Amino acid sequence: MKFLTTLARDEDGAWIAECPSIPGCVSQGNDRKEALKNICEAIELCLEVRSEWGIPLTVETQQVEVFA
Repeated sequence: MKFLTTLARDEDGAWIAECPSIPGCVSQGNDRKEALKNICEAIELCLEVRSEWGIPLTVETQQVEVFA
């Protein structure tokens, strides 16, 4: 399965990775590579737990255009 993830740096320089289609699925790393590796593991674990608890595996995400 493929998932969209976001990457951002926090104020301490750590990389924060998040999977928007799985609420609460967040991880981090000291660099981009580590953060991506960690979010992959977090996604696997989140999917496992959501399946065990009978929670939908993902939520719908969609891009919208905003004119600011």
